[in-house]
Amino acid sequence: MTPTVTGIRKLLGLLHLASPALPIGAFSYSQGLEGAVDAGLIHDGASAQAWVQSGLEHVLATNELPMLAILYRDWEGRNLSEVDWSNTWFLASRESSELRQETEQMGWSLAQLALSLQWHDAERQTTLRSLKPICLPTAFAYAAGALRIDLESCVAAYAFSWIENQVAAALKAVPLGQIAGQKILFAMHMIVPTVALRAIDTTADHISTFAPHLGILSARHANQYSRLFRS
Repeated sequence: MTPTVTGIRKLLGLLHLASPALPIGAFSYSQGLEGAVDAGLIHDGASAQAWVQSGLEHVLATNELPMLAILYRDWEGRNLSEVDWSNTWFLASRESSELRQETEQMGWSLAQLALSLQWHDAERQTTLRSLKPICLPTAFAYAAGALRIDLESCVAAYAFSWIENQVAAALKAVPLGQIAGQKILFAMHMIVPTVALRAIDTTADHISTFAPHLGILSARHANQYSRLFRS
């Protein structure tokens, strides 16, 4: 394979993994956004953008993305016992039962897809199969390594997938128009690279799970009278 063909295959793998069409059920979750709409915190494009940016910079960047980077390195370095530990740690860090169920369901779905397509070698497939429950960052890091996606692209793709899902939820729950949603997506282009690089450089000792506002809204959402999303 020439370098050009190799690069194209890596790009296709990245697009495949980050695609909204990936059958892991992301469309059914809002990750607290619907709760924020119900509480009146999100009511237009500007407030929706502020919510998404805050979640990216102060929630994903301090916990989920650093854990994704750690898990990626562990999968690629065959530190399989560390994969198990990090997976368990991340599950315990979820702010509410809804968010815990979300990462378990999406992680399980992506793991089943990876196993069905026989991504990675037999040893790592065996480890992936043994992780029950499994969180989404664990399965995503596994899939990215199997598709030969580099660490920086893996973290950036995960972040953008999260942003895209938040925007899709805002289009329905606020509701917003398509142009307003695209403005939020485009505004995040300038933020994702900094967030991704910061997350990659974050060590396990400096990961923060402090997100009380998100936890409260998510817990309230579990008993919300009327809702479109599962979180």
